Amino acid sequence: MKKVILSLIMVLALMVSVTSCRDVKEKAEGAADAVENAAKEAGDAAGDAVDSAKDAAGDAVDAAGDAVDSVKDAAGNAVDAAGNAVEGAKEAAGDAVEGAKDVAKDATNAVEEGAKKVGDAIK
Repeated sequence: MKKVILSLIMVLALMVSVTSCRDVKEKAEGAADAVENAAKEAGDAAGDAVDSAKDAAGDAVDAAGDAVDSVKDAAGNAVDAAGNAVEGAKEAAGDAVEGAKDVAKDATNAVEEGAKKVGDAIK
């Protein structure tokens, strides 16, 4: 009878250990799935971060290009304004020279007429 009871205890212990192994195996598989899911989510998050960084870099490049274009436009406008100022100065100087010639011509004519009148008065 002792052997039967010991055999039953041994069989019961074996069943408990097999059941325990199954639980451990199931829990290990669950943990492996959890780790796999976490790794997948981390990979997705990293991919999203890379995409966001690419988008931000592209936006920065676009903004820099726009800034360069604005600077180019402003420089072109400044060059045009300077050219217009030079042309205006040239025209003003030309007008001043013409005015001075006219005044000198009028003065010369007035001196000649005055000299004629003096000459006529002396005769």
